[in-house]
Amino acid sequence: MSKTIEYTEGIVPYRHEELMAQVAAQLTDKRYQHCLRVELTARKLAAANDVDVELAGIAGLLHDYAKQRDDQTFIDLIKSRGMDPNLVAYGNGVWHGYVGAELIKDELHIYNEPILDAVRLHTVGAPYMTKLAQIIFMADFIEPARDFPGVDEARQATAHSLAAGVRFQIQHTLDYLIQKGAPVYPQTLATYNAWVGGVAPQFAN
Repeated sequence: MSKTIEYTEGIVPYRHEELMAQVAAQLTDKRYQHCLRVELTARKLAAANDVDVELAGIAGLLHDYAKQRDDQTFIDLIKSRGMDPNLVAYGNGVWHGYVGAELIKDELHIYNEPILDAVRLHTVGAPYMTKLAQIIFMADFIEPARDFPGVDEARQATAHSLAAGVRFQIQHTLDYLIQKGAPVYPQTLATYNAWVGGVAPQFAN
């Protein structure tokens, strides 16, 4: 992948290979390979949905940048940055998006807000999501190595429209959490209400 992708838009202060190395240094190879697949999937979805392909690829590559940090790193940042104190109760599955955006700013000096917002929202979504955020939300869910009941349906829905993919994923996620008896982060429920329940507008450019 590094031989065929070159950044030309000046979105981040890195060449593609340099950013890949930064991500790889923070993750196991298995997790890093997942990020590469999400990057490629995001680029394809962007091309199909009239979204900047380079921007989508960068966000896809970065989405799990903080996934394998220790819990205390997340908790300290939640407190020091004045983030929602309730975040502390919800664990890595939520933290690595919201807090990961802060680590991307601190460590990589990337301040592009559409990228950071897509990273923040890639596990919980939001009632209002840009197309870029929708792309990262779905690319993470349907990248080629994903193999779970319903993934083919999720891919088909996403091929139909990003919105259909988002609706499928948030319903699938909520069903999964309920079946596990796991706590549901309030924004996950807000995303469900907006995209499935029709409580609020959900579409963005």
